[in-house]
Amino acid sequence: MTQAEIIRISGPLVVVKGLEGAKMYDVVKVGEDKLIGEIVELKDELCFIQVYEETSGLGIGEPVYSTHQPLSVELGPGLVGSIYDGIQRPLDILRLKQGDFIHRGLEITALDREKLWHFIPCVEKDNFVQEGDILGEVQETNLVIHKIMVPPSIKGKLLEIKEGDYKVTDTIAKIDSEGEIIEIKMLQIWPVRKQRPIRERLVPDSPLITGQRVIDTFFPVAKGGTACIPGPFGSGKTVCQHQLAKWSDANIIVYVACGERGNEAADVLLSFPQLKDPYTQKPLMERTIIVANTSNMPVAAREASIYTGITIAEYFRDMGYSVALMADSTSRWAEALREISGRLEQMPGEEGYPADLSSRISEFYERAGKVYCLGKDKRIGSLSIIGAVSPPGGDLSDPVVQSTLRVVKVFWALDDKLANARHFPAINWLLSYSLYLENIKKYLNENISEEFIILIQKAMRILEEENELLEIVRLVGEEALSERDKLILHTARSIREDFLHQNAFQEMDTYTSLRKQYLMLKSIILLHGVYLEKVKKGSLLNDLISLELEATISRMKYIKETELDEFQKLIKKIKEIENV
Repeated sequence: MTQAEIIRISGPLVVVKGLEGAKMYDVVKVGEDKLIGEIVELKDELCFIQVYEETSGLGIGEPVYSTHQPLSVELGPGLVGSIYDGIQRPLDILRLKQGDFIHRGLEITALDREKLWHFIPCVEKDNFVQEGDILGEVQETNLVIHKIMVPPSIKGKLLEIKEGDYKVTDTIAKIDSEGEIIEIKMLQIWPVRKQRPIRERLVPDSPLITGQRVIDTFFPVAKGGTACIPGPFGSGKTVCQHQLAKWSDANIIVYVACGERGNEAADVLLSFPQLKDPYTQKPLMERTIIVANTSNMPVAAREASIYTGITIAEYFRDMGYSVALMADSTSRWAEALREISGRLEQMPGEEGYPADLSSRISEFYERAGKVYCLGKDKRIGSLSIIGAVSPPGGDLSDPVVQSTLRVVKVFWALDDKLANARHFPAINWLLSYSLYLENIKKYLNENISEEFIILIQKAMRILEEENELLEIVRLVGEEALSERDKLILHTARSIREDFLHQNAFQEMDTYTSLRKQYLMLKSIILLHGVYLEKVKKGSLLNDLISLELEATISRMKYIKETELDEFQKLIKKIKEIENV
């Protein structure tokens, strides 16, 4: 380590003189307490350091040491089920050692160095291996098999590999790489700002099934896709993120609480260990990694938490898994960028954010994707990123929202009017959009029904017509409408209340399979079609409405996933009306 000294302190920004051999994004230890920081600007012989811990009490002249290494994360068995802070310190272990508050300058390894993992080789000695090849497997949890891969840029003849119980720092294999003997361990270190390499990018063509009807049916996100949830305070961003983390059909969930309030982060930490994975009935934490960085932690650490989360997510994607990363919220991350940019006295962009805000946000979301991973087996992995944005007052013209919308392909606009009307998820169906519907059309046709896309289009037309008719109703009242227009309002109300409205805390309603979503929507649109034909022949809507059928449709969300045959009875009853 080379030593220098502090000459200026401005909140989380520390200016240092005399740090020899310093490079951008090197990690440094600041002051007597050795606070963790990162070099964010070099100017002549001065280094500007972003400190990821509280800097109060730090003094001019205190020493600074450079590690000459970039900010990196530890990757290996032991990640799944862990709860980390922004710089990958395990919070559960810190609590046992330090109590409820983290002491400054504390260093602790992210992965347990003493725990033994049973390693089972997948390749035999003397085989040729290359970067990304899977050498063996470790059963990390009941839900996750951790695949030990050849690190990037290494290839050669496998000299030694054997089954056994190892610590993450033990040598599990040896490779002869052009005459150099390289020892392979289960532990890998990877710089967080550098994307992990891939073989080839693919078009995302299968949906990330979330169990949320408004999302899966109307505004789906593909596996390997990107989505944005902007909305004002109290509109349900965090509940949406929690629901997606709980029910998404991804193999691995990485949840990053970036600058959110402590009680919301606590809700994740308390609820997730008690929840069961809907697909396997095992504890949800057995496929989840949490990076918790709350609003009372140092502002600068928010930036680190985003990069820590995405690097861990990329690592599991490289194993061939489907990974979903929830970032809640990227606005807090952007605020951290604005804080540091201001203290660096850089030229501000719109609303004081750094001028390169758009490129920083793009850089983050572009790490998503469906890819061919490195390795001879051409396995496919995907990384989906779902970012919440918290614009002040729900203003969608906010620079963070606009910069995000330029990159992501799904926009779920949360509406405080819907939230105030107790309609959840409060995703506004007139403002939101998804550009993945065409990509996943083949999947829906083959796995659900060729009719599904047609039903979605019909339902959206009805909701759009309702919005136009409501203007007329406000002026002249509903009685002045034609019978057809009254039917549009009636069916739109059914779509909103019986399909789009979903109770996250009701056991039967919190998750809906794609098959059930299709049957629910089919029932509503089929009934609409039957009524429409009769209205065209002169019937009055009030005479047509069957209270029994309406009651059955309003209760269909509570039909169990194992009893979907009930929908055939409902559809049969609707068709019987047609013949009356």
